[in-house]
Amino acid sequence: MDIEVLGTLAVREHGVSVTPTAPKPRQVLALLALHADQVVPVSALIEELWAGAPPRSARTTLQTYVLQLRALIASALEQGAAAAEGGEGGGAAGAAGRRTAKDVLVTLPGGYLLNSGGGTSDVREFDRLAGIGYRAMDAGDFPGAARQLREALALWSGPAFADVHGGIQLDMEARRLEETRLCALDQRIEADLRLGRHRELLAELTVLASRYRTHENLHGQFMLALHRSGRRGEALDVYQRLRATLVRELGLEPSAALRRLQRSILMASPESPVATDANSERLVRVG
Repeated sequence: MDIEVLGTLAVREHGVSVTPTAPKPRQVLALLALHADQVVPVSALIEELWAGAPPRSARTTLQTYVLQLRALIASALEQGAAAAEGGEGGGAAGAAGRRTAKDVLVTLPGGYLLNSGGGTSDVREFDRLAGIGYRAMDAGDFPGAARQLREALALWSGPAFADVHGGIQLDMEARRLEETRLCALDQRIEADLRLGRHRELLAELTVLASRYRTHENLHGQFMLALHRSGRRGEALDVYQRLRATLVRELGLEPSAALRRLQRSILMASPESPVATDANSERLVRVG
């Protein structure tokens, strides 16, 4: 089974989609797919579907959705089996190891488990690649970090569960996944800055600073990229816009690290690098 949730929901068995079109079965599949090979409690599925106000028939209705998903899975398994039997030498071996829909969407005490059968998951692959990238950053291997983190971020085609009408559980998971994406993006930009790619980053950071209007680290990186490109005035303008937004929307001043970066840019000539402070937060490191 191949699972994609970092964008639109796509779950395939033997290359055949098992993703339903009805909204609530899609919610059930999305939560099961995100936690593939783990038991998802019935209580979590009910909370996702009915947000704390389930009908009396909630468990029965959930069972109906599970049956609908199993019907899609069974159809995909049949198509996969037919294709295997039609292939060279596929008949006997395929029949011996054939899974059923109940083997794929398993009922267990207290919940359900989607058995991926060792298939792919974009979330797992993202975590794997991002982890390699973080370790490369820690080791000072900035080219390797940039490469691995770029590969990890390429797995995203849009917001997680972009085409699923999420409830409490999926909305929470989508926010969590978005935070992991932002962390990887922050580290990839940091690696690119370390490699002197400041001019290449300007267009991307322009968009990111506009999209994440209170994200201090992205704004700090934008300031560094502008300053290193000889655009000190624009770098200082970015700081002032961020400060105005933070004060207006959150009642907060920029962090001490960002204020230090602003002062460093203010005091430096356009050609000079901003001084590195090894004890400060990452956004003022420019080594």
